[in-house]
Amino acid sequence: MKGKIVLLMVAVLMCSCVSRKQLAYFQPVTAESAEEINKSMKPQPEPRVKINDALIITVSALDPEAVIPYNLPNVAYSSPTSSTIPTTASFQYYTVDEQGDIDFPVLGKLHVVGLSQSEVINMIEEKLKGQLVNPIVTMRFLNAKVTVLGEVRNPGTYMLNNGRMTLLEALGAAGDLTQYARRDNVLVMRENNGVVEFARLDMRSDEVFTSPYFYLQQNDVVVVDPNQARSTSNQTIGLWLSMIGTVSSAATVVVSVMSAAGAL
Repeated sequence: MKGKIVLLMVAVLMCSCVSRKQLAYFQPVTAESAEEINKSMKPQPEPRVKINDALIITVSALDPEAVIPYNLPNVAYSSPTSSTIPTTASFQYYTVDEQGDIDFPVLGKLHVVGLSQSEVINMIEEKLKGQLVNPIVTMRFLNAKVTVLGEVRNPGTYMLNNGRMTLLEALGAAGDLTQYARRDNVLVMRENNGVVEFARLDMRSDEVFTSPYFYLQQNDVVVVDPNQARSTSNQTIGLWLSMIGTVSSAATVVVSVMSAAGAL
């Protein structure tokens, strides 16, 4: 039995060994290649509004009273059983409907889907110029997030700061890839105009920096597959545990038979 356990431990250690080359990021990057990467990299695009996005839009001006009709009211929530008056207010937000519109106070329906943050702000400010003096519009995404799954230390959903995040930042937020992750086959899933796009990126290559999926968009999903070491390790452990269980059962039967024979 001790021999079987030793063999099991050796097999697990052998299967879990992953070479440094398999773990390293961006292996071809040098001082010379970094210059070429910077030349070919495109600026991070502004996030664009998608259907079902939640947007917080506020209008301000020199006259605070004049902008009240153009802003959603703050809503304060309290427990139905509470007798106290709530003091914390929550911002209301606009949800982009299936037609790509939001229903804006006074201005009515505004078609915002496909527009960037700055384009939405400029559009609303232009519409308000004839009604307010020097209007100032701010906007931010409320529900901008990405989901990271698979061989990372902390899989989950992470919010995008101001709607922006790179693939590296998302993996960093998820605690980095584990030693069992396939760094050459990281999947990014993205919905674009009702069609789901799939892209596989090699995190060991400097080409990841020039990929259109390097900069993540809201609701992107990143999936990290396990490498062969993980699969082999799981299979080996299962095989050896099964063998140990079988040997243990057989040994128990033999001891029982011998004990019975001795008793006779």
